[in-house]
Amino acid sequence: MSELSLLFQDRYFVAIDKPAGLLVHRSWIASEAKEFALQMLRDQIGQRVYPVHRLDRPTSGILLFALDSDSARQMGECFANREVHKMYHAVVRGYLPEHGQINYPLTEQLDKIADKQASTDKEAQSAVTDYMTLERVELPYEVSKQHTTARYSLVKLSPKTGRKHQLRRHMAHLRHPIIGDTSHGDGRQNRFFRQHFDLQRLLLAATGMEFTHPITKQKIHIQSEVPAEFRRPFQAPDAIRP
Repeated sequence: MSELSLLFQDRYFVAIDKPAGLLVHRSWIASEAKEFALQMLRDQIGQRVYPVHRLDRPTSGILLFALDSDSARQMGECFANREVHKMYHAVVRGYLPEHGQINYPLTEQLDKIADKQASTDKEAQSAVTDYMTLERVELPYEVSKQHTTARYSLVKLSPKTGRKHQLRRHMAHLRHPIIGDTSHGDGRQNRFFRQHFDLQRLLLAATGMEFTHPITKQKIHIQSEVPAEFRRPFQAPDAIRP
């Protein structure tokens, strides 16, 4: 893999544009992986780095690291206190309303191996996501038996809480699953995108992050581009505009 794209760097933090499919760090759960963002970034900038938040393996976009343990601790507190505003872009099935908020509690999602000792009877935790629809398209293909055409929306998502797989689970709850989601999505839609658009990935990207720098107290705004492949269905020659 080529060098990671750096989106922000100062004496305390560095942010990269993580490619889809890249793990943040080594994990025995994904023992087949050979490359990891933490090690790649460490080698690229020549110093130790400390991850301060999560980004799922199939999700691309902004991933922030600290450059020392104290900065990592302070930034971790910012995330824990919900003082970091994050923005994502996704392609979902169907026409989502223009804007809205999903307030739907989520039960803790446990890994069968890593969390086998964890309690399974915890109450659902509050989970809130704001969304805004940016673009819609209709394609003349019968992907599902219920409809003779297929509809999709490009949406901006802003999670107000940080539950595991929150965006993927919230969109599935609305019956507008994110394309490429093999855990909570629609297998027929995923196959269509693989075969018709050669899109093998989850169409979810972390594209914005805003916070007050815990050391300099400056307002920090980090942005990454919406991946170009997200626009393929909206730029298709046979696309029908609503």
